[in-house]
Amino acid sequence: MIKKIGIMTGGGDCPGLNAVIHAVVRSAVNSYGWQVLGFRDGYRGLVLNDYVELNSDSVIGLLDRGGTVLGTSNKDNAFDFRVELPDGGVEYRDLSAQVISNLRADGVDALIIIGGDGTMTAAELFHKLGVTVIGVPKTIDNDLCGTDVTFGFNTAVDTATGALDKLHSTAESHHRLMVLEVMGRYAGWIALASGLAGGADIILIPELPYDIGKVQAAIARRRAAGRHFSIIVVAEGAAPLGGEMVTKRIIAGSPDPVRLGGVGAVVAQQLEQLTGMEARTTVLGHLQRGGRPIPYDRLLATRFGAAAAQALKDGISGCMVALRGSDIVTVPLAEIAGKQRLIGKDEELVEIGRRLGVCFGD
Repeated sequence: MIKKIGIMTGGGDCPGLNAVIHAVVRSAVNSYGWQVLGFRDGYRGLVLNDYVELNSDSVIGLLDRGGTVLGTSNKDNAFDFRVELPDGGVEYRDLSAQVISNLRADGVDALIIIGGDGTMTAAELFHKLGVTVIGVPKTIDNDLCGTDVTFGFNTAVDTATGALDKLHSTAESHHRLMVLEVMGRYAGWIALASGLAGGADIILIPELPYDIGKVQAAIARRRAAGRHFSIIVVAEGAAPLGGEMVTKRIIAGSPDPVRLGGVGAVVAQQLEQLTGMEARTTVLGHLQRGGRPIPYDRLLATRFGAAAAQALKDGISGCMVALRGSDIVTVPLAEIAGKQRLIGKDEELVEIGRRLGVCFGD
């Protein structure tokens, strides 16, 4: 019998997180009579037992609010938690037992964990330790297995597409190459979707290593046809054939220490030299992760939040709610933990792009 649940948001921030919190709390309180504790800053809050009580009043106005009112962290892992020692040193410890002890002391019967691939991997480990867990898929990268779409993705695509709309006019006016670098880590979903929606001429994604010579040839064909500008979308994880991704920096102690970035400037510099055309680079960065979620993501996040609470009511554990077609289903965490959803060679949007004349550099 569930009387009290906990909820947390892990990983990077994402439009729609607050909408999930809103739906979970409203469903839990209004429909099931449960109490809800919101743990702050992802798994760090579970380790330190740092939480706030949530009720229907405390989630008023959250639907259209960006970020997460609970805070989040993409560095803290309860199974490999950074502990500062008295002598100034640092060590990493498995504090999962401390999390379970905290939950018991707080009277928490079940957890709803919102996050991406790393967060879901840890959620599966807690399920194996006997914690009742339901996951909710979140990432702007859309690279989480088990679900057709993650909330936050379409808001990021909307932001990137809006940028492309604006870049078109200045590119055409000055006869320039305009390079837009977008997020996505090792997946090219944001670049692919925004590139097609924004009318990009060239789209470079991690799944299809590019040949800069073929990109140059595509630009040359456009110039021969009287089009003296080109729009290029580059995913931050894109890499040349036989080459490596461009790394911006390494974050020591992070579960995913590699921070990608800078490939847009590399591509722009190479194309300037090869084509003789001026090239300019725009890096959207965290603009894609912030701000108000578009209605699609608010609705999807609301459906996920309500479904997560319903799953707990139905006695389900160790699963993630997911979108399959138009339906919300539950998928075992064991099937998705540690996996990424990347763009396949037969992806429909890639084939459509080719038929439209888009160059993928391969």
